Order: sequence, then structure tokens, then C-alpha cells
Amino acid sequence: MSDYLWGHNRRFNAYSNYIKASYGGRIQKVTIDAGFTCPNRDGSIGTGGCSFCNNNAFNPSYCQPRKSVHQQIEEGIEFHKTRYRRSSGYIAYFQAYSNTYASLSKLKEIYEPALRHVEIQGISIGTRPDCMDEVKLEYFAELAEQTQLTIEYGIESVYDETLKRVNRGHGFEKTKWAIEESATRGIKCGGHLIIGLPGESREQILEEAAILSALPLHSIKFHQLQLVKGTQLEKEYAMNPDGFHFFDLDEYIDLIIDFVELLNPKIIIERFAGEATPDFNLTPKLWGLRYDQALNLIEKRMQERDSWQGKYYH
Repeated sequence: MSDYLWGHNRRFNAYSNYIKASYGGRIQKVTIDAGFTCPNRDGSIGTGGCSFCNNNAFNPSYCQPRKSVHQQIEEGIEFHKTRYRRSSGYIAYFQAYSNTYASLSKLKEIYEPALRHVEIQGISIGTRPDCMDEVKLEYFAELAEQTQLTIEYGIESVYDETLKRVNRGHGFEKTKWAIEESATRGIKCGGHLIIGLPGESREQILEEAAILSALPLHSIKFHQLQLVKGTQLEKEYAMNPDGFHFFDLDEYIDLIIDFVELLNPKIIIERFAGEATPDFNLTPKLWGLRYDQALNLIEKRMQERDSWQGKYYH
């Protein structure tokens, strides 16, 4: 037993423990590229995309939109069976770009074959808040009654000035609307937050914890700011490196723990940091270790500080 709200002895509400409790074992995400784009890439609201984004920096090699959803699932399962032999099932993870940026009929053509795959036990859909509407929400509410479904919204920042700075194409009010409307319909909402976007102070970053804690978020991923090859951010950094701050490992560990101490303990934490592939990662302060090693250091520091998620949450 545990004294923590989440019912296990780790010092944060860990996604891996949630998965084991929900599915009875290890469940692996199989990434799928269904060939979507984004409204701030195709000219609908802008071009060039978000200044930090290059999907090639994290897409597995088997993810190619010319392949069917079924084929990508098959190849993804085979890929993960080599790396994670203890997996007892799989979640179809639609990650690349904005996976609700299409007509409802097109979305059904993409998601329903994934649902029919015998080894798929849930679906996770990454998208932008401005690529959701009430018609699509009703459809996803129906899917949520059939399977484990999570909509993962790119939050990135709660500050409109920052969102404008990175060419996001919408403000934070749209993010709040999408999360609240999803949760109202019984859809689990994940969020993605980038820690340390240009112009944000340490105080502003920590203030985001209270703002996000007030939202009906089911889970969250944190990524530290990274400089990714082929992005607008790379060009901006070359012109003005003094306008950026990249965290060294020790600094980030203390910052993310400070953040988590302020975070609603009901929110499940999927990741504390990101990993751009070495071919794309131009970050000046590289940590030189895998995510699991960074996670071990974070948990060790939490123990040393007698820290836990929500310690100072009110």
C-alpha cells in the first residue's frame, strides 16, 4: 500500500504504473503516421509550422504514411517485440502532426481499422486544440465507450505571447476549450508541455503548474527545450543565441521537481523529458544519457529532497 493518492510508492503519479493497473501488464505504444499535416503548415492559418517542430526527429523508421494503418501496426508490433518482449498488448499511437485535421469521414477510415486489429487495446491521438470541433468530439466520445482512448493535445505553453513567438497559430483559450469539452464528454485528455521556450522565465514556468492543475487533464508529458535540426528555431538560434536558454541536466532536474511539487497529484505523468534523435539534436547542452537514466536521477533527487507530486499543490 502507499500513502500517495495514486496508490503506489513512486513519488509521482507514474504512467507506467497506471498502465499496469489498467491493463494488467506492460502495454507498448505503436507509433503510426497517418499522413496528416497541420493548419499552420498548409496555409490555412499559416506556413512553416511551429518553430520548434520537425517530426522526423522522433518518428520511428517504420512510420511511413504510404503504408496502411494495418501495415504500420504490424511492423510496429514486430519492432517492439524485439525491444520489449514483456509487452502484453499495444496502443495505436497516432503521433505525427495533427491527427484530427481532416473530415470526420476520413478520420473514421483511419481509426476504425486500428480498432479492429486484434492486438490493439487502445488508441492515443496527438493533435492541436484548433483541429478539434464538436462533431469530432462526439465521434471520439463514441470511440471512448468502445476502447481506451486518449486525445493528446499540444499545449506547449499557457502564455499567448510564447505561443505567438513559436508560430503556434492559436492562443491558450483554444487549448482550455478543447481540454474542457473533451473531458465533459468522457474523453481522457493528455497534454504536452515544452519547458523553457524562448522568453519564459523560471517563475513563469512554475506558474504554469497551477494553471494546468486547474484543467481536467488526465495525463501530461514534459519535454525540455531542444534545438532540432531543420526547424525555424535552429535559424533563430544561429541569429541570436543569447535569446535562448538550454538547461543542463542538474538544473533541469531541480526545475522539473519544483514544477511537479506544484502539480495536481491526479494528473498522470507520462514523461519528464524528451529525446530528439542524435542526427537531429543540435542542443548546445546535451545530457549524454538515455531517458530511463534521466528518470532514475529525477526519482533519486526526489527521494533526497523528500519531494513528491503535489507536495505544494493547493
